[in-house]
Amino acid sequence: MIPYTAPVEDFRFVLHQVVGLDRVAALPGCDSATPDLVDAVLEEAGKFAAGVLAPLNTVGDKESSVLENGVVRTPTGWKDAYAQFSEAGWNSLPFEPDFGGQGLPWTVAFAVQEMWQAANLSFGLCPLLTQGAVDLLTEHASEEQKATYLPKMIAGTWTGTMNLTEPQAGSDLAAVRTRAVRADDGTYRITGQKIFITYGDHDLTENIIHLVLARLPDAPAGIKGISLFIVPKFLLNADGTPGPRNDVRVASLEHKLGIKASPTAVMAFGDHDGAVGYLVGQENRGIEYMFTMMNNARLGVGIQGIAVSERAYQQARDYAKSRVQSKDVGEPKGSPVAIIRHPDVRRMLLDMRAKTEAMRALALYAGTRLDTSHRHEDAAARAAAEARVDILTPIVKGWCTEVGVEVTSLGVQIHGGMGFIEETGAAQHYRDARITPIYEGTTGIHANDLTFRKVGRDGGESARAFIAEMRATVAAMEQRPGDDIATIRAALSQGLDVLEQATAWIVTTQKEGNARAAAAGAFDFLMLWGVVTGGWMMARAACAAVDALAERGGNPSYLNTKLITARYFAEQVLPKAHGLLLPIITAERTVMALAEDQF
Repeated sequence: MIPYTAPVEDFRFVLHQVVGLDRVAALPGCDSATPDLVDAVLEEAGKFAAGVLAPLNTVGDKESSVLENGVVRTPTGWKDAYAQFSEAGWNSLPFEPDFGGQGLPWTVAFAVQEMWQAANLSFGLCPLLTQGAVDLLTEHASEEQKATYLPKMIAGTWTGTMNLTEPQAGSDLAAVRTRAVRADDGTYRITGQKIFITYGDHDLTENIIHLVLARLPDAPAGIKGISLFIVPKFLLNADGTPGPRNDVRVASLEHKLGIKASPTAVMAFGDHDGAVGYLVGQENRGIEYMFTMMNNARLGVGIQGIAVSERAYQQARDYAKSRVQSKDVGEPKGSPVAIIRHPDVRRMLLDMRAKTEAMRALALYAGTRLDTSHRHEDAAARAAAEARVDILTPIVKGWCTEVGVEVTSLGVQIHGGMGFIEETGAAQHYRDARITPIYEGTTGIHANDLTFRKVGRDGGESARAFIAEMRATVAAMEQRPGDDIATIRAALSQGLDVLEQATAWIVTTQKEGNARAAAAGAFDFLMLWGVVTGGWMMARAACAAVDALAERGGNPSYLNTKLITARYFAEQVLPKAHGLLLPIITAERTVMALAEDQF
């Protein structure tokens, strides 16, 4: 078994000292998020992740989920682990108490979610999708639908799925062909096929609630003609218990590079008379509603990138401490030493650690903005927080998943040849990570989202407000002594200069009508935002560590480690921002230069 230890000390530090959980706890409805309660939640979640979920990670990778006689069987131990997960109330953490939730902030839920995904990414996908489905139904379903579905889904007794993609449509939802026909009883009959449906079927719960995009016969063309439907696996009896099977089945399961234990299904709706579906909200507004679930899942997948990075780092660190090879660099004689003594291995480990910590802090900061956008009493404060979440969502999803692939690759590298051998487990993290920049919108899609919708649409106003907040951190750092802080401050200031230049160019280029030029540089623009905002969070962490050391509060060893890691990010990662500016503003000339037949 390859162990996992939840980084509870880092979660506590980031939540309490860096992103301001105390301000979240002061929001209406969040008063239960006291420091003592949050710390207890983190401790217990860490124990569950390490003791129950992590031991099943390799089991799931080896066994996979399988389709047998029309029934999906999950790997050994999955059903028992899920039963423990739901019975302990972990599924209900961030949801409204009116439907059985615990009412804790999303900020806390994001921290706990990282533990599930780090311990067992394939397992963690199931509650991740259910979480998004609950969020959607909470926002857009009727009161009757909420009463029918939310208590069971929040409890984890039923799970939820997202049914968007079709064989001919891919990421282009305007091409959706699944049909919905009105029935005399007020329901709809759904016919069509959906692909890449995560946990489309399984044996963990008594029912599965599919959220399905479909088109009515008289609907307008394009995405404006798509509606959203609840399609349960089992129709409900009068008392709300699962009854007869609906006309929906699993046609097949995909055989995948990674996340093998997560059943990825091809779903067939309406082989006979049509699957019974229940309209959510109004007809032809399905895309609007589905974006609630999609944005929730996008942040969740970004957290997956962080989680798998943490898991790969821990394994690489432990291997580097135990693997003995070659004498110390610069020593003419001596016995072989553990490879963690070698500078290049240290470089890789610090790179993994620093980027993981930067991503974690950024995701938890996004959680604070999400909570503020939902709960703040002041409308202007809610709007400002929502605008910040809008920018952060593509960054957390796009940057954190791309870096997750990079970090897990370094994990393989540190293992050397043994990293390429499946028995060490390093390869599984790399394989599992590879899907994260693809599903819930590719990095290219999120780069365009950031470039055109989040930055271009308001002429860069939201982006400039974000940059101004980061500039305020630079100004505040002038009051703190020490070479480490001065070095970090200078690097962050220079990174912000580059980000400001790139943002101005993106805005001007769009105003001039050259969308293709902006699109050609969009990926690097997204990566630039990730590097700089990650550096900003590490700068805040460094300030918090210096303050705690001055006050003799906290673990000095941890705080000094935090400061060194932040300086590494400032000196070795933030300078890469400068190298991204030219590719952003010059990409169109070469990216679009070749004719198709020249490739």
